[in-house]
Amino acid sequence: MKLKWALLTLVFTIATVLTGCEPLLVLDPKGPQAKTQADDIMMSIWIMSFIVLVVFGLLVFMLIKYRASKQSKDYEPPHIEGSKWVEALCIGIPVLIVTFLSIMSVKSNYEVEATPKGYEGKEPLVVYASSSDWKWHFSYPEENIETVNYLYIPTDRPIEFKLYSYGPITSFWIPQLGGQKYAMNDMVTTLHLAADTPGEYMGRNANFSGKGTAENVFDVTAMSPAEFEDWVKEVKETAAPLTEEKFDELLKPGHLGRSTYTGTHLEFSKPPTAENGGHKHGNSDKEHEGHESDEEHADHESHD
Repeated sequence: MKLKWALLTLVFTIATVLTGCEPLLVLDPKGPQAKTQADDIMMSIWIMSFIVLVVFGLLVFMLIKYRASKQSKDYEPPHIEGSKWVEALCIGIPVLIVTFLSIMSVKSNYEVEATPKGYEGKEPLVVYASSSDWKWHFSYPEENIETVNYLYIPTDRPIEFKLYSYGPITSFWIPQLGGQKYAMNDMVTTLHLAADTPGEYMGRNANFSGKGTAENVFDVTAMSPAEFEDWVKEVKETAAPLTEEKFDELLKPGHLGRSTYTGTHLEFSKPPTAENGGHKHGNSDKEHEGHESDEEHADHESHD
């Protein structure tokens, strides 16, 4: 009796708590890239749920069918050879499942790495998103403005993010618009996103990068193209210019609120030259030049 009431209490508590939960952001997509990933997640969940139900069903069947019987102690069951059909099913079904999930994952990976579906003929808005301890800097080179810790984007237009970091590796992530991608200090990575509907979304650094990672977040506001143009115009009329001294101050470790500037740091602090996998480590080129000059100097001395 006590066990019964304990189980009922547990079920009631879980049901009560879950009624107050908001839907998972990754399963509430607001753009084509996020929808592709949400569909893949749900497909994987349904497939795994089906597998679990089948396995538990077979377990119950085996426990009932082959449970202990009232045979005598000297009873010996008949020798049965292995079944080729059973072995084929035990091997073939997992192979088919893995093959299907692999094809689905590769196909969706190509989709999310390209221009979002339905936006192929539209000019993308290019935004340079760079991170520092523990802030996000968003540079709009076409509009010649820059924001810190917040991002405004137009709907119904592809967004092409150029990601890099002024510190440790971070991960740029807006769950309702698409998957995460790394930002590194020696290369630029490209992320294609788009917002179908206006709204406010959460963005954050999804990679641990020190004690301030938990607060390394930013706000995203998707608005109509007309509202976006009005915002750009307002920024140009009211915001202060971004100087090199001010940008150096922003790069110092710490937390800041929102800030807006005219001009971008791209004018005096260029992003890395390597892109999408082409790492360029430190001052290797300068060091190489230095080695060459040393060798040339030694060669001249030998000739002398």
